Amino acid sequence: MNLTGLLIGAVIGFMVGGPLGAVVGAILGQSLSVGVSRGGWSSYDAGQAQQAFFTATFSVMGHVAKADGRVSENEIQTVRAFMAHMNLNAEQQQAAIGLFDQGKQPGFDLDGTLRRFRNDCRGRFDLLSMFVEFQLHVALADGPMHPAEREAFRHICAALGFSEFQLRRLEEFILARRGFHRQGTAAPSRVDDLAAAYQTLGVPPTAKDTEVKTAYRRLMKDNHPDKLVARGLPENMIKLAQEKVQQINVAYEAIKSARGFK
Repeated sequence: MNLTGLLIGAVIGFMVGGPLGAVVGAILGQSLSVGVSRGGWSSYDAGQAQQAFFTATFSVMGHVAKADGRVSENEIQTVRAFMAHMNLNAEQQQAAIGLFDQGKQPGFDLDGTLRRFRNDCRGRFDLLSMFVEFQLHVALADGPMHPAEREAFRHICAALGFSEFQLRRLEEFILARRGFHRQGTAAPSRVDDLAAAYQTLGVPPTAKDTEVKTAYRRLMKDNHPDKLVARGLPENMIKLAQEKVQQINVAYEAIKSARGFK
């Protein structure tokens, strides 16, 4: 099975071309070739990283969802939404579900799964950050994290070399994006919008214009979908990554409009 027909675009880059074995698509191959020609990835197997990303993401999602003792309907719906965004075909959906169910089991080898994922991704922070972000979406599906889920994340982050400070920043980023784009009958206030926009960029409202611009450029650089795919994000997760970039842009435009700078 190849990657033909899969959505090329977003997140948490997410693809193996079959249950657990994948052939890297033409676009990824082109991106990788460019990287190799520049001498950057000569020993980096992006296809292997993609497979590791797919396997680890769905199995650890199952572990996170079951951390508090039960898997809620909201958590299930969140995982289904991920699969829908990724345009997985029937066989790929079954593979993802199987991995999720595997992660729920008491004997699931969490440490081994995380170790293989980190090794195959060569410890790349952008991929690790995207992975943790995907897990956070599941953990926050029911609202604030349960203490057991929080403890599970401490373990996951420790295994990946991801600090608790970085975890808190990602959690704040997700909650800010939800606040900035929340839906409802009542329109959010301008003050609330701006507060969420600043949180999305990870800067305080008192930040200087230059600090806001620097934070925006850093986020855009770290979350560029093409760069993430070339480093191992499965191609059918590009849509998720693109949506994140779009939200960063919307937040930045709101701040620019409020401050009046270009």
